Amino acid sequence: MDKLKLADWVLDYLPKSTKIAGNLELDPLTGDAGFRQYFRLNTSPALIAVNSPPDKENNSAYIDISLALKAMDIIRPRIYAVDYAQGFLLLEDFGNRHLHSTLSLKSIDFRYDQAEEMLLSLQKANKGSGIFPVYDEQALSQEFDLFATWFVDRLLGLHIEMVDIKMLAELRSYLVNTALSQPQVLVHRDYHSRNLMVLSNDQLGMIDFQDAVIGPITYDLVSLLKDCYISWPRDMVIPRVANYKQKLTDAGLLSDMDSKKFLGWFDLMGLQRHIKVLGIFARLALRDEKSAYLKDLPLVIGYVLETAAHYPQTAKFSHWFDAKVMPKVRQQKWFDESHFKE
Repeated sequence: MDKLKLADWVLDYLPKSTKIAGNLELDPLTGDAGFRQYFRLNTSPALIAVNSPPDKENNSAYIDISLALKAMDIIRPRIYAVDYAQGFLLLEDFGNRHLHSTLSLKSIDFRYDQAEEMLLSLQKANKGSGIFPVYDEQALSQEFDLFATWFVDRLLGLHIEMVDIKMLAELRSYLVNTALSQPQVLVHRDYHSRNLMVLSNDQLGMIDFQDAVIGPITYDLVSLLKDCYISWPRDMVIPRVANYKQKLTDAGLLSDMDSKKFLGWFDLMGLQRHIKVLGIFARLALRDEKSAYLKDLPLVIGYVLETAAHYPQTAKFSHWFDAKVMPKVRQQKWFDESHFKE
């Protein structure tokens, strides 16, 4: 990427009222899992320049979804300029105060109340706009299969026998069918503490929403409450799940149903997501040379084991993971028992 070309483009499209502290500087930011590159500018108001390769990122989807979120009164970065051909964007800068950095036992109720309020607004939105693809059986299945390819085979170097392939196919079918049996709503698809920003007025803003879909009603809730980057005791999570179920019912998004069944949806949706994440984090490390994601694997593995051991329909997978996968996991340099939730 020609950084000078991006800088020249930024200078051409800066809002007229923008002030620059000296010469324009593009300070690179890290942490995105995709191919986008972000640069913080030395401007007032604070702005972010983005290089988002059009052959690798769906920039039109980002713009369409951003405008849809604006119509829902959901706070997201304002778009100042976009160049579809080059893949350049000029966005409002939300700062670097992620929800993750503000979470503690004292703040969790207030911050998660905020996050759940915004999530409810998202889920109540009209999903018939036509800009959101459906999170269908094919998409869910393909994501599940990343686990065997990238985590088990390529990262751990573990051969999967035919009997295990059959077991994984049965698990995939069960989890996908459970997901599709839920009410389908607008889903952010990565609704966690690093994609929610605490703004200067203490409100929350949303980022990284370009992969939004129409999907299962528990997907974003489990992304939030069983976050891949921070965990909470189950006896704190379960009451929040029950409370949010009531909010969904009151909003007319969910029929009055048994709390145990809803918790099962939540847990099994989390198992589907976390199995997928093991594959994605392994792929990011191996294919994209983003090895920092390896240190987040132990927590995700812990979620997988905890849920798989809890439900009879996932018992075969639980026993297989314990017996065949965990010995390989414990040999890895990134495995740290002190951070492992089991």
